[in-house]
Amino acid sequence: MATMTGTANHSKTAKPGQLLADIFTYGVLGIVSLSMLVPFLWMISTSLKPEYSVFEFPPQFIPSSWLFENYVSIFKAAPFMRFLYNTLFVTMSVVIGQVLFCSLAAYAFARLPFKGSNAIFVLFLATMMIPSQVTTIPTYIMIYKFHWLDSYAAQIIPFLSSAYGIFLLKQFFHSLPKETEDAARIDGCSEFRIYWNIILPLSQPAIATLSVFTFMGVWTDFLWPMLVTNTVEMRTLEVGLSVFRNQYTTNWPLQMGASLLVIFPVLLVFLFTQRYFVQGISLTGMKG
Repeated sequence: MATMTGTANHSKTAKPGQLLADIFTYGVLGIVSLSMLVPFLWMISTSLKPEYSVFEFPPQFIPSSWLFENYVSIFKAAPFMRFLYNTLFVTMSVVIGQVLFCSLAAYAFARLPFKGSNAIFVLFLATMMIPSQVTTIPTYIMIYKFHWLDSYAAQIIPFLSSAYGIFLLKQFFHSLPKETEDAARIDGCSEFRIYWNIILPLSQPAIATLSVFTFMGVWTDFLWPMLVTNTVEMRTLEVGLSVFRNQYTTNWPLQMGASLLVIFPVLLVFLFTQRYFVQGISLTGMKG
């Protein structure tokens, strides 16, 4: 009885200290969050300013006049809708290809053991240690010899699969119970039907995670589209942002407004898939 009373008293005395610790923790996190939001809010502010007021001192966080016409000028200054179409087409094609080809390879490694599978998988993982800059020139030479420069093929085909995607899905497939697959085999299901009707529906969190990572990577890619495209009609949004700069000046309100339009779809995709994203990350950390 005395022990119970002592424990209760201890919990009561510990509550004020815990409350102060929580207040301090949330206060620090709030300050850090606000500091990360400041550049984003400054972009919004700059996109609504007149061009001459961008470099005023002291700087004005809230514009004296709100020029929403800047966003209309973005579409007049550049073929922004063409850039958007190119980016959407390339991004969705790569996302679909990554999910399809990476899941097929991951299923083979996780559920169809064959001689040398572990060695081949280790080789796949080893390629993750090679910086992408190292493979840029050889890949460009291949694209040039295939006569794919300035085409959608040059922007899509080199990224239809990845070692990271195969590793991510393989680890998730290992966490799925095999009993359902064994029952399907007894019923006469083929391996492809098991993969398509059982494995993929159960792997939505991992597939959503891979899709989000791929979407963000392709949507924000600048270097590769810049290298393989020569005409304005084939440019993506990231490369198209350069039209608001010239040799001597930059139209910062239009530049910031266009950058916000480019960032918005990435934020939207992440917010709608956040539940699958977090769940997929936690589950793929299970033993393989």
